Amino acid sequence: MTSGQGRQQSELAQFLRAARARVQPADVGLPSVGSRRTPGLRRQEVAQLAAVSIDWYIRLEQGRVGTPGTGVLDSVAAALRMSPTEREHLHLVARGQRPPATHVPAPVGRSLLALLDGMPLLPAYVVDFRFGILARNGAAAALFGEEFGSPGADNAARMIFTDPAVRAAQLDWVRIARETVGNLRANLARHRDDPQLNALIGELRSASAEFAAWWGDHTVQERVHGVKRIQHAAVGELTVCYDVMAALDGSDQRLAVLTPADGAAEQALRSLIAARARSLTRPGLSAIVA
Repeated sequence: MTSGQGRQQSELAQFLRAARARVQPADVGLPSVGSRRTPGLRRQEVAQLAAVSIDWYIRLEQGRVGTPGTGVLDSVAAALRMSPTEREHLHLVARGQRPPATHVPAPVGRSLLALLDGMPLLPAYVVDFRFGILARNGAAAALFGEEFGSPGADNAARMIFTDPAVRAAQLDWVRIARETVGNLRANLARHRDDPQLNALIGELRSASAEFAAWWGDHTVQERVHGVKRIQHAAVGELTVCYDVMAALDGSDQRLAVLTPADGAAEQALRSLIAARARSLTRPGLSAIVA
C-alpha cells in the first residue's frame, strides 16, 4: 500500500465515522435502544439503512472494498443524510471520482400540460420517476385537495406511506402501496445513481415498516392500470379507474388519469369540481395554478 492510499483510507474512515456520529437513530426512524459508547448511528444501523451487509460496510470504513460502485455509495450517503457536497466528497475519497451528475427532470412539456388542462372533469397529474408531482389539473385539486402537488404534498410515494390522511382515504391501501414499492424498484434500475431517489427509498424504509418489508421482497412492478376506492370527506366512497401513461419524450415522466368507474363516482367528481369552482370565485381566495 502506498502512503497516498493509506492517507485516503484514513480519511474515508474518519469521514464516515464523523458522518455516523452526526445522525441520531430518531433522525432516521430507528429506535434508540441500549447504551451507545459513541454518539450517532452504529455501523449495523448504517448497513441496514443502506441495504448492504454489515461486513461490507465495516470493510468500506476500513478502505478494504476496492473501488465501490456509485450506486452503493449513494445508498450510504442517503443513509447518513449527507448533503450534496458531502456526497461528492464521499465519492472522491472512496472512488477518486466525482459522482454522476444529479438527474434534473425535464419540465413538463407544453403538450402534456395541454392534456391536463383539456380534461377538466378528470383528475390528472404528472409524476417523475421519483413519484414527485410535477403538475396537476383542477380536477385533481378538487379530489385530493388544493395542497396536492404543493411543497409538503409533492411526492405521491411519500404521501402514501407517511401521511395518515392519505392512507385512510385509500381504501385499497395495501395493494396501491405495494404497487408503489414495485414501481420504485423498477425506476431504481433505470436511475440507480440518482441520489434523490436513493434518499427517498432510504427515508421510506426507515419511516414505514410495510415499505421496508415489501422492499425486501424485491417485487418489480410497473403500475399502468387498475381500479381503486377512495374515501372522501365530502362525497363519501367513490370508485375510480386509474391509467398511468408514459411520456414518449425520454423524460421518464408519467401522466396519471383517474376516470369514474360508475355513475355514482361520476356524479361525486362533478360535485367536487363544481364546489371547487365556486370556492375559487369567492373574494380573497386564490388557487394554485392547475
